[in-house]
Amino acid sequence: MKWLSVLPQQCLLLMTCLLMALEAVPIDIDKTKVKGEGHVEGEKVENPDTGLYYDEYLRQVIDVLETDKHFREKLQTADIEEIKSGKLSRELDLVSHHVRTRLDELKRQEVARLRMLIKAKMDSVQDTGIDHQALLKQFEHLNHQNPDKFEPKDLDMLIKAATSDLENYDKTRHEEFKKYEMMKEHERREYLKTLDEEKRKREESKFEEMKKKHGDHPKVHHPGSKDQLKEVWEEADGLDPNEFDPKTFFKLHDVNNDGFLDEQELEALFTKELEKVYDPKNEEDDMVEMEEERLRMREHVMNEVDINKDRLVTLEEFLRATEKKEFLEPDSWETLDQQQLFTEDELKEFENHISQQEDELRKKAEELQKQKEELQRQHDQLQAQKQELQQVVKQMEQKKLQQGNPPAGPGGELKFQPPGEHKVGDAPKHPVGGDQPLPPGHVQEPAVRTDQVHP
Repeated sequence: MKWLSVLPQQCLLLMTCLLMALEAVPIDIDKTKVKGEGHVEGEKVENPDTGLYYDEYLRQVIDVLETDKHFREKLQTADIEEIKSGKLSRELDLVSHHVRTRLDELKRQEVARLRMLIKAKMDSVQDTGIDHQALLKQFEHLNHQNPDKFEPKDLDMLIKAATSDLENYDKTRHEEFKKYEMMKEHERREYLKTLDEEKRKREESKFEEMKKKHGDHPKVHHPGSKDQLKEVWEEADGLDPNEFDPKTFFKLHDVNNDGFLDEQELEALFTKELEKVYDPKNEEDDMVEMEEERLRMREHVMNEVDINKDRLVTLEEFLRATEKKEFLEPDSWETLDQQQLFTEDELKEFENHISQQEDELRKKAEELQKQKEELQRQHDQLQAQKQELQQVVKQMEQKKLQQGNPPAGPGGELKFQPPGEHKVGDAPKHPVGGDQPLPPGHVQEPAVRTDQVHP
């Protein structure tokens, strides 16, 4: 039995990568007739990043759970609804102690990582008194109330969070693409405003010419139709189009041999169609639009073929789709250049939003400039005061030198000469016999006069 790998942009990512994959369908096929090198059995397939901010944590949890025999056995009989409902999460209580210990460690590491991210974010805005426990509530892929133990609730939350986040992933991509297209048009119109009438006409003429050139491409087959798959069969796989076989086709393009066509494997099938419309060497072809076209094709096929909506296509689902009328007689496929991506009202609203953002940025820039000027003024003022003080000190030192007083130090202190270097006449008076001071308690006797006569 094989297990699903974690795949990006997959709505039920966590659930499907825990489900047991189907046995590879035994198909006799002469792989020497297939162009390129096939997938090597046992070769590790690197899984692309899901795009989730907890992607590494998600992968590590899955890897650890896959090592537990009991959990794997339960997954063999579990369906999608059991996983989504949280029923499977309760099986976590029965896994081995080693697995639970490892999951506890992973959760502690993830909580520590989130706390570090929170602290870094708060420090960037100079916030103090961070309440990590309160801020951890915003992360819905783990139970923050028990940061040291990985419980069934943690697995349930991880499944639901990954499902929800990945369900919205494609929608977010569509919204970003729409903004991208509106920004392109906005910048084009703004550029035209800077030109004189003659240059503007030339630019408009060039724009229309490029649009026409981009739209002049071969017919694009309906994604997932027999004609589209046969073209892949012939040109990519190098096989006879008259011998097209859906089951063999499925096996050929199940690259990781897990019994499913996942989203990346499906998107690879549309490369030939996309090459008809987009060429990176052509100025008129936008590669961002090509990826949006690929996404739309994949979504369309998933909607037509993926019966249980788990974002994976099984062999049974694939074969059933080849029996439909739409597979043999599909409707024509409209590419992006044949569609209106946004309305004038949407563009106007987008431009107003940009204008508001520019105004806010301009105000912030003006405030920062004022703050800079004020700081510069204060700096200049402090520098002037410093120079004035230095001048006063200098004048005081010159005056003291003129009066014969020892010069003062930088802080105004007197610069005394070292002991033993006193000027003549300044030495203290000491008793006869030496210049040393008298010891404490000693009374100096009067000096004997030599002119007195002793009896």
